[in-house]
Amino acid sequence: MISAVLQLAQIGAAETFVQTLVKSLALGSVYILIGLGFVIIFKATQVLNFAAGALSMAGAMFLTILLADGGFPFLPFDNPLAPEAGENPSVIMWFVHVLIALAFAALLGLVIERITIRPMVGQPLFAMAVITLGIEVAIRPFNLDATALEGRSLRVPWGAEQWMLGDAVIPKSYVAAMLIAAVAGAGVLFFFRTKLGVAMRAVAFDQEAAMAQGINVGRVFAIAWAMGAALAALGAIVYGMAPFPPGGAVSQEIHPLLALRVLPVIVLGGLDSVAGAIYGGLIIASAEVFAGQYLSQWNSTLGSGYSTIVPYLVMLIILLVRPYGLFGTPEIRRV
Repeated sequence: MISAVLQLAQIGAAETFVQTLVKSLALGSVYILIGLGFVIIFKATQVLNFAAGALSMAGAMFLTILLADGGFPFLPFDNPLAPEAGENPSVIMWFVHVLIALAFAALLGLVIERITIRPMVGQPLFAMAVITLGIEVAIRPFNLDATALEGRSLRVPWGAEQWMLGDAVIPKSYVAAMLIAAVAGAGVLFFFRTKLGVAMRAVAFDQEAAMAQGINVGRVFAIAWAMGAALAALGAIVYGMAPFPPGGAVSQEIHPLLALRVLPVIVLGGLDSVAGAIYGGLIIASAEVFAGQYLSQWNSTLGSGYSTIVPYLVMLIILLVRPYGLFGTPEIRRV
């Protein structure tokens, strides 16, 4: 793989290669955050969360309510920390608002789990997956109707500012995306080493055995959905920063990407693997971005949207060799 990367560096100009590499790492960071949210829910509950796209975009909408509207989601109160109209907050205050938005996203995850998932414990997993589809349909209008006319600004303090690395242009948002994903990934890996994380893994392995050992399965489910919703929201917030296509706002472009284009990441990495979400995000994003950059000369032959198909091709190739993904847990059934 290293030799292939070096060959690409020789084919194009050095600055083009560096910019493409940084862009792929930044997009991979978005995929990692969404993928981690999906994996945590699946790892604890064995539920395929098809509402991940709607939950993530809703979390980004919460941030716009805090900053652009100067209020609080679900509450009729003004936000005393909101910046003045037309002004962006400081970097510290922006991250404070991000944490508040993630708290509301986690609260939404808790409510969804308590109302729709908890009563279905013990029912077929297919039925629970269908319920998440219903959640997706229920939340989607809140996201799409609010952004139907124009995107809602995230008030990112550094906007579209860039650094220069030689002749290569490095957007600040790309670096921020990588740092945020690194912190979140390390946090999730550490969490699964804690007592609660071990309990979550035990529940995923066998719910009845976990209950017999005194583990509160309902509590584990609730925490998993809260964490999954918060991580998904963080992924949408990161993707909303310029120069990602939404251009510093929450727009309707976010939903299809987060709902569908993250699917190859979690399938390739393994539905129940944290490491798989990390590696899968980087592999899929690299394939997508590098194909878009270095195969653009054959655009007339491949078609204008060929780069969006590349992740699915990579996923299919990997699954032919490893049906449970790179790091997924194989299931053996006796018949």
